[in-house]
Amino acid sequence: MAGRSAESLPWSLFGAGGFIVAFLFPIHILLFGLLIPLGLIAGPSHAALLALLNHPLTRLYLLGFCGLGLVHAAHRLRFTVSDMLRLKHLDTLLGVLAYGAALVGIAITIDLLI
Repeated sequence: MAGRSAESLPWSLFGAGGFIVAFLFPIHILLFGLLIPLGLIAGPSHAALLALLNHPLTRLYLLGFCGLGLVHAAHRLRFTVSDMLRLKHLDTLLGVLAYGAALVGIAITIDLLI
């Protein structure tokens, strides 16, 4: 029986990030990029938004929102560059660079949320 591939974790994070990018990013863009700035809906007050951002579940949500989006982008970028530019011989280096950049982004997100 063959051993399991080490690719299952990146692929599952890619799938979760894809869900977030497909369903949650557009909602945030619609609310905070269009509807509130155009005055179509009332935006939250500064105090209410600050109270929301100080809640631990909101911080956990934002970490997942940003972190999984970054992992999704890193995975997509790695395979796009590898396949489109025919750099399969540099696949390990591309993986280290892409996922390393995602980890740096996640570390910055954690730093901003703490």
